[in-house]
Amino acid sequence: MVVFTGAGISAASGLPTFRDSEGLWQQYDVYQLASPEGFAANPELVHRFYQSRRLAAAKAQPNTAHLAIAQLEQQYQVVVITQNIDDLHERAGSSQVIHLHGKLNELRKVNQPDAVFDIGDAEFTEHSLAPDGSAWQLSEWRPNIVWFGEMVPHLLEASDFLSAAQKVLVVGSSLLVEPAASLLHSCGEDADKYLVDLAAHLATPYGFKVLQGEAVTKVVELVRRWLNDANLDASVS
Repeated sequence: MVVFTGAGISAASGLPTFRDSEGLWQQYDVYQLASPEGFAANPELVHRFYQSRRLAAAKAQPNTAHLAIAQLEQQYQVVVITQNIDDLHERAGSSQVIHLHGKLNELRKVNQPDAVFDIGDAEFTEHSLAPDGSAWQLSEWRPNIVWFGEMVPHLLEASDFLSAAQKVLVVGSSLLVEPAASLLHSCGEDADKYLVDLAAHLATPYGFKVLQGEAVTKVVELVRRWLNDANLDASVS
């Protein structure tokens, strides 16, 4: 089973989407905050923006949709593929999560892409030590986030999981952000496929059944049904 999630699933945990965010996102052009060129021009601004979002995400708690998805592992092999950069799926208990767009709680060295550090809710100022113990230099470290104009990692891996999945659940994604949205074309024709959305979705992929409503309600209902089905199948066999 594959669960594909976007920012909408974390909204109930109090985390707004990028474009709905108040503050810096509304004050600056998107490319100033989310592009290599923007970072090179003003690393202080970029670090301030992502540190604010990271600290907010650290305080947020998984909601009932996150928790329900984790419960699916009681009966199914589950892979979560997420466009989100928070760690709410992991904290809810999901054991296999693929982050297409990076992670808020990680920093990496600009010139050493493999030097990635989990920084949790640590705050960095000019007086801080860097994650590796060296002196903190704004331009030497960057959020481990995929910015505009950068390659999205794990696309092939995610496509393979979707093509093999017998069940697919999409929650909280606009399905407008590429190349991630096109991944759903990899789904098998015979897979049981659902899309949970607040309203009728203009970009509903072919073969998906739409469950209209809040993720915290509709995901819980579907998970309960899938777990019941699995328990019935187990009792019959």
